[in-house]
Amino acid sequence: MDWGVPVLNWVWLGLILTSIVYGAFTGHIGDVSKAISDGAKSAFELVLGLVGGMVFMLGIMRVAFDGGLRDIIARVMAPLLRRLFPDIPADHPAMAAMVMNMACNLMGLGNAATPFGIKAMSELAKINRFPGAASNAMVLFLAINTSSINLFPPTGTIFVRAAAGSANPFAIWLPTLMATICSTLGAVSVYYLLRNLPMFKHEAVNPSEMPSADDASDDFGADNVEIPPTQTFPPMGPMKLTVVWGVCIATAVGIAVDANRQLAETSVADVFFTLANAWSFPLLIGGLLLFGYSRGVRVYESMVEGAKEGLTVSARIVPYLVAILTAVAMFRASGALDFMIGLINPLTSPLGVPAEVLPMALLRPFSGTGAFGVMSETLTANGPDSFIGYLTSTLQGSTETTFYVLAVYFGAARVSQGRHTLPACLAGDVAGFVGAVVACHLFFN
Repeated sequence: MDWGVPVLNWVWLGLILTSIVYGAFTGHIGDVSKAISDGAKSAFELVLGLVGGMVFMLGIMRVAFDGGLRDIIARVMAPLLRRLFPDIPADHPAMAAMVMNMACNLMGLGNAATPFGIKAMSELAKINRFPGAASNAMVLFLAINTSSINLFPPTGTIFVRAAAGSANPFAIWLPTLMATICSTLGAVSVYYLLRNLPMFKHEAVNPSEMPSADDASDDFGADNVEIPPTQTFPPMGPMKLTVVWGVCIATAVGIAVDANRQLAETSVADVFFTLANAWSFPLLIGGLLLFGYSRGVRVYESMVEGAKEGLTVSARIVPYLVAILTAVAMFRASGALDFMIGLINPLTSPLGVPAEVLPMALLRPFSGTGAFGVMSETLTANGPDSFIGYLTSTLQGSTETTFYVLAVYFGAARVSQGRHTLPACLAGDVAGFVGAVVACHLFFN
């Protein structure tokens, strides 16, 4: 069952109907009517601003992908995963699939990660002592998957910020990284705390309670997913070494000069945060391109090939954004959103959490596209560089569509008893929320 779609159906219908009824009673029905056309128009304009950024960033990520960065991350992660999953043989297909899934997630390649995740669950199901009940390895894998650390910035969120007029769209990268680290630590910690409790005992499931064969992993294409072989690359020649080291040294000198210039006017702490915000994204782009060049990748051709996916992704989200942004615009125009915020704000403001960010945060575990649309409308209404804008953006990039992921992956493995999977994953969501709030206060307040 896809938890995201039915929940979003009710949310969307509720927003529309509440807007009409509340607007009628408050005398704002004219504003609600105007918001229908304005919301649809702003959604389409948002996508136009989003396309360029998506195309560029997916192209850059393709350069790193072709350069073998995924394989490097996988090799670094393999020893850690062998410790986290001691019951899984190191040479088992499940281990290889988990490594590839986590490497793709670290790079922010969610679409590439999903087939490997489904393959991993399918292979874990084959060695599960009690079919139908999630094994400890399955629970831990899903806890890590739904709370995955993102080394790279969330491209969609960043370019929505750019389209909304942010002076520094990339400022949320480091707060997002901090929040995802908190999320992963929270999910894994709760997994270890709960795994031995009697109520979450791993035991056999009645065959009649298991999902039908129609939900088996074959329907998800798990058996057709192949683990790619490790890529090999020629060593760098003198020319490449000169270019790579020359650029690195020149950049380091440039950062030092910039820092020295700012130190004359402000404190060391302020200089650090200023440099982190200003330099982090250019360094990421330059570093990925330099990495691809050093590995012999034809960077321009690779970038263009990867950029084609950006057009597909942007076109795919247009209907979702139009539907959600129009509904939220109507809800705001009716006055219902201000009324709801007025009720919640006295409770959340003392905790440093503006009530305006809660609708997106509550919707996020159920629907990624729905939360994305709510975030976009929040940025438009409050400004991308306001504290509300920063926090909403960070939350979007640091949490996951937990219920959707569990539905897909458990369906692939024919699991009906999730044991402590949901508590662990939701703990990761809560930890990510807290981490995002703390990080945004640290960087932006």
